[in-house]
Amino acid sequence: MVNLPGIVIMGVSGRMGRMLVQTVVKGGHARLVGAVERAGHPWVGRDLGEAMGGPHMGLKVTDDAIEVIAQAQAVIDFTTPEATVATATLTAQARAVHVIGTTGFSAEQLQKLKAAARHAVIVRAGNMSLGVNLLAQLARKVAAALDEDFDIEVVEAHHRHKVDAPSGTALMLGEAAAEGRGVALDEVADRGRDGITGERVRGAIGFSAIRGGDVVGEHDVIFAGEGERIVLRHIATDRAIFARGAVKAALWGQDQKPGEYDMVDVLGL
Repeated sequence: MVNLPGIVIMGVSGRMGRMLVQTVVKGGHARLVGAVERAGHPWVGRDLGEAMGGPHMGLKVTDDAIEVIAQAQAVIDFTTPEATVATATLTAQARAVHVIGTTGFSAEQLQKLKAAARHAVIVRAGNMSLGVNLLAQLARKVAAALDEDFDIEVVEAHHRHKVDAPSGTALMLGEAAAEGRGVALDEVADRGRDGITGERVRGAIGFSAIRGGDVVGEHDVIFAGEGERIVLRHIATDRAIFARGAVKAALWGQDQKPGEYDMVDVLGL
């Protein structure tokens, strides 16, 4: 048991944080060695199991990320861009695998992650599930096979608590479609329509976001032509698929050289 990789979970009180705790503990392939929350959070200093409403676990929630990351082999991080960038500095110093499910990074923040990846393994993905990563591969192939007579739209739906739009997964799918067409997503993305917008720009990749209820995650990539539509769809009904993918990435990263990776690498697609 002691030889199993030690994992630290950032933002442990969140939806994904709690799911990750359960996945690591039940999976038996890694040890949970740290649970981190922001300073001032009511969980800090409490036993993790009791804070989650369960039995005593013998692991206290801490706001001292430096201490726990120093003794870890991997860190799983579904938090905020600012917090994740700060954590990347620590994981680089500790040479720990940093699995990032956080979305909404700016170009400047992505450059900071790239710098950290020179010293440690970073696995970053807008979505950790096998199905979504297969969907991205399909979107790339379909986009490459069809010309601009087919309009591309990415439609995504998530729960009411999600704070960024389009979702990281939607952007990942849009990026895959853009790559299939041999263009840069930043040059063709249409991320907002309101009022009199005029006709759709030929070759654009559109995004629509739905927020409501407890939707875990739904993504459609639509290729709309004259007289026909091709719709590629993924529906997530249990966020445990993301937690399992993140733990898989943390274990996979133990044998890799420093650098930036994604779930396509982890899954060997």
